[in-house]
Amino acid sequence: MAGAAPEAGPVRSAAGVLLPRALRAWLCPVAALAALAVVALGVRYAGHSEPGRVDRWIVRPTADSVRPPWRHVALALDFLGEPAGSAMVIVACAAGCLLLRRPRAAALVVVGSGLTVGTTTLLKHLVGRTIHGPGNLSYPSGHTAFFTALALMAALLATGRLGLGRAAGASLVLMAALVAGATMGWAEVGLGAHYPTDALGGWCTALAVVPATAWLIDRTADRTAARRSDVAQRAPR
Repeated sequence: MAGAAPEAGPVRSAAGVLLPRALRAWLCPVAALAALAVVALGVRYAGHSEPGRVDRWIVRPTADSVRPPWRHVALALDFLGEPAGSAMVIVACAAGCLLLRRPRAAALVVVGSGLTVGTTTLLKHLVGRTIHGPGNLSYPSGHTAFFTALALMAALLATGRLGLGRAAGASLVLMAALVAGATMGWAEVGLGAHYPTDALGGWCTALAVVPATAWLIDRTADRTAARRSDVAQRAPR
């Protein structure tokens, strides 16, 4: 009928979406390739206890690869990936998201970080690569994965909040991941805690896990909003 109000439906706020459609088509293939790289590297170095050819070509990690004052920077970065440091970072970031009224973002920080670290922990036991003796599982680097995941999540939130297009958003996300992964990778390799390929594996793990987690949270939130809207429309007035 002319003049009738349009039928109401669930409204998806662009500001609340974690993985904008413009980025989804780009990040999904990247996440898939990253997952394949994690598996390939894991198969290649399964059960190894020495640096591979690529590791020796880049640098052979030793306990004093990084000396003061840069060693203090590396130790500070390393602390951020430890249980106490990462817990503080996650709580602070999640609280900030809630203060900004971004519940999806808070969920991404908690769930995305947890899944990223959990995935690296599981892979370490499956791959069994060690450094500095038995028991020191090294592949993939959980520190690198966690720090990269934080940067990816921050970049995704900034992309949505600033309303960036595909090119600008993709550039921001990729640059954030590269800088974060290289920074923590440098710290972990310099401190002798990981081989370079461990850091690469951790970086790829974050690239595979975070976009998938963001998509799942968006999908779950959208379905919940749709059900609530449907219930509200059917309720007697």
